[in-house]
Amino acid sequence: MPDKKFDLEDRLVDFAANIVLFCKDLPSDMTGQYYGNQLLRSAGSSALNFGEAQGTNTVKDYINKASISLKELKESRVNLKILTKVEYGDSSKRVEILDELEQLIRIIATIIKNKK
Repeated sequence: MPDKKFDLEDRLVDFAANIVLFCKDLPSDMTGQYYGNQLLRSAGSSALNFGEAQGTNTVKDYINKASISLKELKESRVNLKILTKVEYGDSSKRVEILDELEQLIRIIATIIKNKK
């Protein structure tokens, strides 16, 4: 059975990749570009910071990097909620992405809580 941290890393990478695909289809107007760019950065950052967390030497550093990853996921959630309110992007993709996002937030929050 593979180590759970690698499963989570794969899920975060898949999440970031799904955001890339979602953002490609956003309208290219000011709203689509602004929120699309923000969403690309926060989703990508969540995966990258979790990757950094796996290479830390102390529990404190791990918690710090995992907390940044969690913060970026929460930013992505707010961004997607805004896009939902203004009906931007494919609604079925948005629902799937939000579902995965909520699961990732719960998982990382639990990991941080257990490390403290």
